[in-house]
Amino acid sequence: MATTLEKSSLSMKTLFWLSVAFLLPLPWMVLELTGQGHHLLETNPRLVSLLSGVAIIGAAFILSWGAELSERDIPRSLALIALALISVLPEYAVDLNFAWLAGKDPQFKALPVANMTGANRVLIGFGWPLVAIVFYLRFRRKHIPLDRSQGLEISLLLLATVYSLVLPIKGTLSLIDMVIFFALFLFYAYRAAQGERHEDAPGGIAGFLDQRLGDRQRRLVMLLMFAFAAYAIWLAAHPFGIGLVTTGKRFGIDEFLLVQWVAPVASEAPEVIIALLFALKGRGSTGIGALISSKVNQWTLLVGAIPLVYAISAGSFGPLDLDHRQREELLLTSAQSFFAAIIICDLRFSLWEALMLLVLFLGQFFFPQESIRYVFSGLYILAAIVLIITSKERRELLWHALLFRTGAKGYK
Repeated sequence: MATTLEKSSLSMKTLFWLSVAFLLPLPWMVLELTGQGHHLLETNPRLVSLLSGVAIIGAAFILSWGAELSERDIPRSLALIALALISVLPEYAVDLNFAWLAGKDPQFKALPVANMTGANRVLIGFGWPLVAIVFYLRFRRKHIPLDRSQGLEISLLLLATVYSLVLPIKGTLSLIDMVIFFALFLFYAYRAAQGERHEDAPGGIAGFLDQRLGDRQRRLVMLLMFAFAAYAIWLAAHPFGIGLVTTGKRFGIDEFLLVQWVAPVASEAPEVIIALLFALKGRGSTGIGALISSKVNQWTLLVGAIPLVYAISAGSFGPLDLDHRQREELLLTSAQSFFAAIIICDLRFSLWEALMLLVLFLGQFFFPQESIRYVFSGLYILAAIVLIITSKERRELLWHALLFRTGAKGYK
């Protein structure tokens, strides 16, 4: 009897939290669908940020459970791609909107790169360390071991990063860059689809659903969870960022800084929250894997889409020209990405490595000098070189990655 009561109590608790997650996005969704959200954004941007932020949190929970369910039917790398694509929808919406505006009005030309570089640096400089810190505080483990299959993401991150170093040198984002970045993403998706499925039953709420649903029902529920979460994030993310930016303007904060840092914090929130949920469940590898996949998505599909949207908006095949400040930002972003890829190419992410990423990221805000971006770019590259020289394992795995010696199952 006790066992039956315990199971009944667990089921009620699970259904309660499942219901809460689905209810959290509803207030903002109703406001948006009834047209009240826009009016509220003008009168009370802080309330908009609160309600839309709560919606994103609820959607993030639903996405994490859907991703766990999906691993029963598709390879983990492919599941992470789907999760990353949905969770980075806000960043696509914000950045591609700036690219469209830039094609119509030259005064917006700086904003697509500002938002993209800010989002990428926030993801690695703050998102990755946060997962490692939470994992340590929860389980007192100083290392997050990465699954061997995640060698695929690491390889593509390295390849995309190496090419991205060309961008600040040539000073443009062109349709040729689009072709190269899109090709990298398609290669990534193709290799991911060849990976192995994980047959282990998920735990928690995903496990509760898996135990009570047949194969067809599980797949339908998984698709509905992805669709609902994606729609909620789509409706909430942009108002969340606009609410934060509007509030910042009222306090006299510079618009470029708001676009580069405040808006990306809003757009990166879903994927970081999802990664933290995995870390709290003891699945630190999946959490970091989701953020790596998000980084690959942004470093290939998003960056490649910017010149495409800009060209369509401008009605010409001309490239998006980069000014001196944008070149510096791209160089710093590429250098940080290179350092991060070198850190994890040995298939583990340690607490001290996370703290190093965090310190280097936060340290940039204490130096207002314009040339400081070159200094930190040099620090990232120098630190990466030191890691390569001092670690034979990193050198070997780095060589495998750059020569495409990474199969669907991970490093060979």
